Formats: sequence, structure tokens, C-alpha cells
Amino acid sequence: MIPVIGLVVGVTIGLILQPTVPTGLQPYVPIAIIAALDAVLGAARAFLEGRFDDRVFVISFVSNVAIAAVMVFVGDQLGVGSQLSTGVIVVLGIRIFANSAAIRRLIFHA
Repeated sequence: MIPVIGLVVGVTIGLILQPTVPTGLQPYVPIAIIAALDAVLGAARAFLEGRFDDRVFVISFVSNVAIAAVMVFVGDQLGVGSQLSTGVIVVLGIRIFANSAAIRRLIFHA
């Protein structure tokens, strides 16, 4: 219940304060969101399967975001930032849909 309360409080604060993202960080925000969503859905799947570990979740969350950001940064330095960003989004998107399908199967047994 505490994570849900934290999520609601965080979203509410974000909607009220409407923070702005610095221009230099804007290419990294969508990638970070996708990487974080992948970690959260992986944690939800693990929870439903009865094998959730909070340490694994935190490490997965931080490392997913960091690795995705580094990949986009390297792509920007090489001049292929948009192509590498697309690759990261495709790979993480596949994982998100796989986790979503597993969650659906676990909840609805279908």
C-alpha cells in the first residue's frame, strides 16, 4: 500500500509543480521512462509469481535506467542517437509486452 501512496503523492506533486526538464536532458527522459517501466512491470510479474525481491527490483530499476541513458549518450556522441534510442525502445518495448502478457496470464489464467 505504501508504494501506491508514494506513486499518487509523486504524480500529484508533479502535476502541481509542473517541473521542466533541461534541454540537454530531454533526449534521455523517454528512454529513462521506458527503462523504469520495464523494471516496474518485471517487479509486478515477479510479485505475482511469488519470487519478488526488493533488492533485485532496486538494482534492476537503477541499472536499466543507467544503461539505457549511457547507450543514448554514446549514440549521441557517435552521431546516431536517434537510431540507438529507437533500438533501446524496441528492446525494452518487447520486454514490457512480454511482462504484460505474463501478468495477464497470471491474473486471468488466460
